[in-house]
Amino acid sequence: MSVKHVISRGLQLGRSLLHLGFLKSGGRVAAKLRVNGLQPRAFLPSRYRYYRTSLRGLAAQLQSAGLGRRFGGGSPRNRSVFLALGFGVGLIEQQLEEDRRSAATCREIQAVFSRKGFQSPLKPLTSGYKLEDYVIGNQIGKGSNGAVYEAAAPFAPLTLREDEDEEETACSLACCSLKKFPLAIKMMWNFGAGSSSEAILKSMSQELVPAAPLALKREKEQITLDGHFGVLPKRLSAHPNVIRVHRAFTADVPLLPGAQEEYPDVLPARLNPAGLGNNRTLFLVMKNYACTLRQFLEASTPDCRQGSLMVLQLLEAVDHLCRQGVAHRDLKSDNVLLEYDSDGCPRLVITDFGCCLAQSDSSLKLPFNSMWVSRGGNASLMAPEVTTAVPGCGVAIDYSKSDAWAVGAISYEIFGHHNPFYRAAGLESRSYQEQQLPPLPAGVPADVQSVIRLLLRRNPGKRPSARVAANMLHLSLWGRGALAYQDSVGVRKLVDWLLCQSAVVLLRGCRGPAGNTVEAELQRSFLSNLELEDLRTAVGFLLHGREQSLIHNTQNVSS
Repeated sequence: MSVKHVISRGLQLGRSLLHLGFLKSGGRVAAKLRVNGLQPRAFLPSRYRYYRTSLRGLAAQLQSAGLGRRFGGGSPRNRSVFLALGFGVGLIEQQLEEDRRSAATCREIQAVFSRKGFQSPLKPLTSGYKLEDYVIGNQIGKGSNGAVYEAAAPFAPLTLREDEDEEETACSLACCSLKKFPLAIKMMWNFGAGSSSEAILKSMSQELVPAAPLALKREKEQITLDGHFGVLPKRLSAHPNVIRVHRAFTADVPLLPGAQEEYPDVLPARLNPAGLGNNRTLFLVMKNYACTLRQFLEASTPDCRQGSLMVLQLLEAVDHLCRQGVAHRDLKSDNVLLEYDSDGCPRLVITDFGCCLAQSDSSLKLPFNSMWVSRGGNASLMAPEVTTAVPGCGVAIDYSKSDAWAVGAISYEIFGHHNPFYRAAGLESRSYQEQQLPPLPAGVPADVQSVIRLLLRRNPGKRPSARVAANMLHLSLWGRGALAYQDSVGVRKLVDWLLCQSAVVLLRGCRGPAGNTVEAELQRSFLSNLELEDLRTAVGFLLHGREQSLIHNTQNVSS
């Protein structure tokens, strides 16, 4: 065997040592470093934790051993192998050092944008803890747990931000004048919660998950809110694609327009002798939006870029929920509100948290020991791991990727097709096979189609998280030049692109209303959640999808 071939084989062996697990001495070196107070740096997955700080030392040891054998009479082959192994491990260390610098840059970018909080679409309310504080207009929506009415607050006549005031009238589907009624009030149905404020707030605590810090009066904040799962409800931080509850209070149920015709059975006996409702209930005050996503899609179909941005907004919202330990569990186009930004791009907002799972430990795993445990709402858009779960001792349903699956199904509606999991399409999440999914329109970009297909994978272990799927769309929309990387040089190019994106977004934010567009909000959200490993996973999915698409197209041409 030639020396050149031996060195080549040694370098290959050096690169594969991490995967084969032969670096036992590395573990001992790392253990010694931990005893001395040094901590491994997080540039490798946890399964490689013993190798994080030891590769450089191991490379030096191997190279030293090779040189020692050179002067100690070892055979030429053994000397070559030891030297090659040392150089191979040294190359790995060089690449990992590059990864450390790249990960540090990502953390710095993340820190900059994490400090820039989201600006609420409403000016702060100074009052409004009583129903009498509002002027209530017509009904604009009704669901299984409440009715929504347009409203205005005389104590805050200019509620909308100035840069959004004119754009609110852009949606032709708006069923009310948003200038006259910039707020919406949701009146919850109250069948069995009693009529005391404490009982109502405890029973309906899930509706308070998106509540702002001043939504409840201070004395009401002291009430223990335990929800349906025996845990304190989460309070979500603000996000441009998640509804914000600005006021929450209890009051006597009034006779509002359309009540006798639309929902007579839920009225209290004092308003309808045959009614089954309680005298008091919970009221939620939010911003009034032009229409729901479903209403918008019934009248128009967005172009492919707008559709991609809409899917991306839903993924960013779901990722925001997951990071804070909340699963919506009832995502559908009826529970997504819509308005336009200053550029005419639809902005989506997830609403209606009545079925959400909000746990103190953020595990998003619900013990499923009985059929009486609620899986959530809208059975048609439940992820396969939810619909196929069988109750039993020690069984838990994992909701960490179920909302992302629902986004994949809703994406069909956004791009002009029927949702494949509604009855008309015939597929059931419990039993469908991935090859049964209908094709998306030909105009939908290949990367977007790949994301949607991945989101609808049956096995959650093979399904990307909302964060990774969102990163895929970000890279597809804005980072095409940064995708073609396989080595450390490519990582540097990716980091250079991230730094350029950061500068662009920061400059755009300094130009007033330009920083409040959907694209600017999405880019800020992307940069504030930046993690190198998530980016790598996203790139891996994208490159694999492109390879599969190329193979498929080649086969079609050949046939």
